[in-house]
Amino acid sequence: MSATETLHTTMFSSIGLFKQVQCPEPVYCSLTNCIFAHHSLSHVQAAANIPLKPPTPTSSREDSIEQDRPRKKRRLGDGDENAPDGDCPVSNAIKRDSSGSQQDKTGAAVLNLPLTASRDISPPPLRSSKLGRLSHTTAQDRTAIKHRSASKPGPNGLTVPAKKVVEENLNPRMIPKPPASHAVRMQLLTMMYDQMVRLNEEMWRSQESSKSTLLLNPQELISESLDEEERVAKQSPAVYLNIVKLRIAKLRKMQLAEWREERLKQIAKCTPIESSTAFVRTPEAIETGLTTSEEVAFLSKILAKQNQLTMYGYVPVAPSEKEIAKAREGVEAAHGWEECDRCRSRFQVFPGRREDDGALTSGGQCTYHPAKPRRPTPKDKADKVVKESIYACCNESVGQSSGCTVAPTHVFKISDPKRLALIMPYKETPPKLLTPGSSIAVCFDCEMGYTTMGLELIRLTATSWPSGEELIDVLVRPLGEVLDLNSPFSGVFPKDYADAAPYHSTTDSDSKALNANGKPQLQLVDSPAVARDLLFDFLTPETPLMGHALDNDLNSARIIHPSIVDSVLLYPHPRGLPIRFGLKMLMKKHLDRDIQTGGTQGHDSKEDARAAGDLVRLKVAEMWKAMKRDGWTVRDKEFLPPLPDASAMDYLSGSCGSQNSG
Repeated sequence: MSATETLHTTMFSSIGLFKQVQCPEPVYCSLTNCIFAHHSLSHVQAAANIPLKPPTPTSSREDSIEQDRPRKKRRLGDGDENAPDGDCPVSNAIKRDSSGSQQDKTGAAVLNLPLTASRDISPPPLRSSKLGRLSHTTAQDRTAIKHRSASKPGPNGLTVPAKKVVEENLNPRMIPKPPASHAVRMQLLTMMYDQMVRLNEEMWRSQESSKSTLLLNPQELISESLDEEERVAKQSPAVYLNIVKLRIAKLRKMQLAEWREERLKQIAKCTPIESSTAFVRTPEAIETGLTTSEEVAFLSKILAKQNQLTMYGYVPVAPSEKEIAKAREGVEAAHGWEECDRCRSRFQVFPGRREDDGALTSGGQCTYHPAKPRRPTPKDKADKVVKESIYACCNESVGQSSGCTVAPTHVFKISDPKRLALIMPYKETPPKLLTPGSSIAVCFDCEMGYTTMGLELIRLTATSWPSGEELIDVLVRPLGEVLDLNSPFSGVFPKDYADAAPYHSTTDSDSKALNANGKPQLQLVDSPAVARDLLFDFLTPETPLMGHALDNDLNSARIIHPSIVDSVLLYPHPRGLPIRFGLKMLMKKHLDRDIQTGGTQGHDSKEDARAAGDLVRLKVAEMWKAMKRDGWTVRDKEFLPPLPDASAMDYLSGSCGSQNSG
């Protein structure tokens, strides 16, 4: 090899600057890594007729020029047998005999070219990219994932429509007020995307029967990452960095089972309402073994004891005028200063708005955690290490930051009965005679929102028990100016007030129109006192009133009722008060039903009232089953204890006789 060839090989082999220039010696070039281009078709045809030796000095100049001139690149056909000889592909021009040597069409032996010279040219391999990083899949698998049909099979045989995804790059979306620089957003977005890709690959390698539904294609992974980052940037710009970092940390620790549950929730949000109803199992009927009237009569055995109502948060007696006057003096001395019910900071309230600027509160925005802290349960029972409490809303440790959610104003809650009575007096259930055949029990639930008067009643719902028929369901205009309707929990939005019609008692509750959100259009009453009077139409002091944590509902409506059936008291927490089981947890544990699944749409007070009634009915069934086993009987809505046996009667009669003789 000459010095020039060695220089070419060592200096330019990996640069590729001359790959478009024809090699000066196209036939006789012997370099392993030639820096020039070699057109295989021209060389094969030239090698069939030119001897393997360099040209002699006696060769004519015209032949050398013609020989060194770049050949015209011919189009390769797809096995076209009718192509002319001059334009036939290599696979047609060269054939192999049985011994493996190559021959042309005339049968003459030609160069021993490698086998790849007679094969079709393959496309270059795909570069490894994050957009298609499914290294464990074949090309067909990648194509199948990338070009999935518009619908895909979901759980229980349903067809889940695929989410329409717009072609995008992994680049943070433009928003009016970005919470961080583009470089920071890009870095966080990439880290979050990488973890999603990892979990998506683990899902592909798993043996999940429904993994085809749960998998995301490369473009969907990008869109999911962009959606999540953009949502945090718009909704919580003040704590953007904290939330995104916590999300990345959660994804890093996330196992396949958690990712599967998260994907199922996302699919459920995109599933049409008519399809999602098929996911809901028909709840099993609760059999008590009693008639409806007998069930109502049985409630007298599970009523809350009057001497214990105070310790459970109930107000059995209305505050006196002296106590109310003292509370008024304290409020006037405070000059409107309250403690925020969310972030526990001090702020000032201005009922009727401040004259200077029309503000309702001071202190600016409120940064808080919407969920209560809880201590994580160890996965291994042998793990005795006490872990620090975390917030369920963002999985952030207690004390790590001030909050993950920002509200426009601070809010407060009043719990003192004397201050509550100062705003709206308490009222006992008035005694009256109900119409014949209307002896029923009532399930009751309220929704509350924050105003300049504290936490006020904004929706009141009552249903009959045990049928669950709606008795009343109205929106309530609060007494103070609204600060926050607490929509993620109350389920009441400003749109509901805008669409609400004035209350008319003759309206059929089963034929309510639907608003823009698909919910029944509620009617509006002018004050909490009016809503309370509507409830009193179905109550007497002897009517069992049931619900979950009824002390909060009764205090918000300022009602004093003696006959209470509270599911909190029927299903107490093992550690005692003030710890209570939530209604959602009780329904899942005892009846295997999912309630309060609306997410950001909040709770439905009608659903909560009926759920509390079902828990009470389950308790009635359990207690009556045990009583029947002990020998109790029911007759004319009266429950009779078991009769004593004959030996006990003889003993009692003998004892009485001896006492009389003495």
